[in-house]
Amino acid sequence: MYGSCLLPARSLAAERIDGNLVSVPWLEKNLRDPGVLVLDVLPVQAYAAHHIPGAVSVFDPFNDLVYESRETPVPDMQELYRSWGISPGKKVVIYDQGGEMLATRLFFSLYYDGFPARDLFILDGGFYQWQQQGAPVTREITPVPQRGSFAIKKLNEDARAELPEFLAASGDLARNALLDAMGPDWHFGEVLALNKPGHIPNAISLPYTDLYHTDRTFKSAEEIGKMLAHLGVRPEQQIYTQCGGGVAGSVPFFAIKFILKYPRVKLFRGSEVGWLSDERDLPYWTYDAPFLMRDSNWLQWWGGRTIRTFGSAQVSIVDVRPPAAFAQGHVPFALNVPAEVFKNNIGNLDRLARILGAAGVHASDEAVVVSGAGLTKDSALAFLLLQKLGQKRVSVFMDSLDTWARLGFPVTGDATAVGLRKVRHDLSIPPLSYAADLRPEVIVTDPKSTHGLYPKVFVVSGKDVPAKAEDGKVVHVPYTDLLNADGSPKAAKDVWNILTQAGVPRYAELVCYSGDPGEAAANYFVLKLMGYPDVKVLVR
Repeated sequence: MYGSCLLPARSLAAERIDGNLVSVPWLEKNLRDPGVLVLDVLPVQAYAAHHIPGAVSVFDPFNDLVYESRETPVPDMQELYRSWGISPGKKVVIYDQGGEMLATRLFFSLYYDGFPARDLFILDGGFYQWQQQGAPVTREITPVPQRGSFAIKKLNEDARAELPEFLAASGDLARNALLDAMGPDWHFGEVLALNKPGHIPNAISLPYTDLYHTDRTFKSAEEIGKMLAHLGVRPEQQIYTQCGGGVAGSVPFFAIKFILKYPRVKLFRGSEVGWLSDERDLPYWTYDAPFLMRDSNWLQWWGGRTIRTFGSAQVSIVDVRPPAAFAQGHVPFALNVPAEVFKNNIGNLDRLARILGAAGVHASDEAVVVSGAGLTKDSALAFLLLQKLGQKRVSVFMDSLDTWARLGFPVTGDATAVGLRKVRHDLSIPPLSYAADLRPEVIVTDPKSTHGLYPKVFVVSGKDVPAKAEDGKVVHVPYTDLLNADGSPKAAKDVWNILTQAGVPRYAELVCYSGDPGEAAANYFVLKLMGYPDVKVLVR
C-alpha cells in the first residue's frame, strides 16, 4: 500500500492508508506531521465556519481553474500549486464535504500535472466523516504556507482525452466504454443545463453518487467492480469518464483507476460542454438506445427501392399484422410474418427460424418490426423473439402507415416478391436458411435458472398483478404507462421517473412477466431502450 511506511503495522485497521485513500483516524494522528499537507476544497464560507486544523483553503483559485474554459498555462498551474505549499516528497491529502466531486477533481489535476500518485490522497468520507468521528475542527485560518517547490516537468497524458479521441471511441464500443457521471435527471433530459437535453451517444449512465456509500465514503473495489461488470464495462477496455464540464467525471476516474485499479482510464475533461460546442453539431441522446426505434424517413431510405437497387440493403421489414390488413396496404418490401406466428412458436424457436428464413428474413440484417401502431404487444413480442434468435439488429417502426403515406412515401398492396433473383437489378428478396444463434437469458422459463450480479426484481407488466406471487421483490409497471397514445415510448425523462417511482432499480436482474408475453415484451423493449443492462422476460 502506498504510504504504509508512515504507519506501524498494528494501526493499519483504523488509522490506515488504503491505496490513495486515508482514513479519519490516520489523518487526525498525522495532522502535525510536517510531511503532510492538507488541502481544503470546501467553499470559503464553509472553510471560515470550521475546517480541519492546519488545512490550507484552496477553493477560490481551484474553483476558477475547474470551471475555466481555456487551458491554464503550465507556469500558472505550477505557481498555484507552489502557493499552496506543494513540494516533492510531501503527502498531499485533499478533502471536500465528502461524497462530492471537488476533491477528486483536484486529485486529477495534480496527478495529470505530474505529482506522484504515491504521495497523493483523498480523505475518505471527507469533512462529513471527520465531524461524524468527532475529530477536531477550528475556525482559525491557516497561515499562508511556506512556498512549495513542485515543478511540472511531465504531464500524465494518458490520464486525459480530448474530443477527437473521445469521438472516435464513442463509435468503437467493443474496445471502449464511455461513462457518464451526471445524475439520471441530466442523463435522460429532465435537467436542461446545456443547450440540448440528454447525454453523449453511447455513454453509460454511472452517476458519481453511485460510487459512494450513504456515509459518503467510497465503495470498495469489489463493489465498484461489480457495478461495472453489471453495466458491461470490462477491465481490458479503454474507459473514458465524462460529465457536464469535467468535474463530476473525476469521481469515476479516481474510483476506477485508483480504487479498482483498472489500467486504462481517462477523463474527457471537455465533457458535454466540449461535445456540444463542436461546430459539427454532434448528436445528443436522451434514450440510451434510440436506434431501437425507426421512423418513416429512415425506413424509406435504408429499406427502400433506391438502396435495394444499389444492392446495399441490409434491412428486413417484418410486418406482424394479420394477412388481411397487410394485403390492404403495407410498406414496400415488407415481409408479412403475422403476430400469431411469433406467439405460436415461443416454445419452438427452431420452427420459427425456418418460417422466418422462408419468408425472406435474413438473420444478418437489421429486422424492423412493423405493427402500424408503434410499440404494441405484437411488435414487442416479435422484437423479443428476434433478439432471442440472435438477429444482428432489431428495431421497431414507430410511425403509423398514415404517417408514412402523409410524408409521400408509397404504400402497396402487392405481396413482396420472395425468391431467387433471375435478372440483374431483380429486387426479389431471396429466401435464406435463417442462421439462429440463440442469445442466452433473453427469455427464461424458470426464474431460478438465472442469477444476475444483483438480486432479481420481477416487473409485472400487465394491467393486473397475477394472483401467484413470484419469489422475490415484485414491482408493478403496466406497459401502457410507459407509452404515448400513438404507441411511441414516453420521453426518456418521464419513463425514468415512472420506473423510479414504481421501485424499479437499475442495479438488479429485472424479469418482466405477465399473463400475456407481449405485455412483458413491451416492458422489455422500453427497459432496453433506457439502457437497463440486465433484463429478461419470463415465459411459462
